[in-house]
Amino acid sequence: MIADTTKAIEATKQLVAAVPFLGGSASEKDYRDALALVDYLIENDDENPLIDFLAAKIADFEDSSEQFAEFNKAIAEMPVGVALLRTLIDQYKLSYSDLKNEIGSKSLVSQILSGQRSLTITHIKALSARFGVKPEWFL
Repeated sequence: MIADTTKAIEATKQLVAAVPFLGGSASEKDYRDALALVDYLIENDDENPLIDFLAAKIADFEDSSEQFAEFNKAIAEMPVGVALLRTLIDQYKLSYSDLKNEIGSKSLVSQILSGQRSLTITHIKALSARFGVKPEWFL
């Protein structure tokens, strides 16, 4: 038991030396390195348990870091459907005009994203079909 404990402690020290963000480092560089490592692991070793450890630390950091405070506040105040639409636009690298079939004009997309207009049931159904997500995720 003591030999296993010693091995576990040494392995932990080596891991923290290799990935300082896991040890509590709050530097911008270590945060960015952790993000890059998660991306790499997802692409190359998506079963690696290190993904879960890093994702939890990253989420904690982003939830509590002052540099994300304004962003977190804006997201909390944003309607869920708009937040999801923004995420989909970002993930798929879309322009507003790419959503013409689902929403309409670029100006209407802009108005929805700025909170001036709301997504309609027709928009939600079309977006759900396009992106393969449940309509209720927009509500």
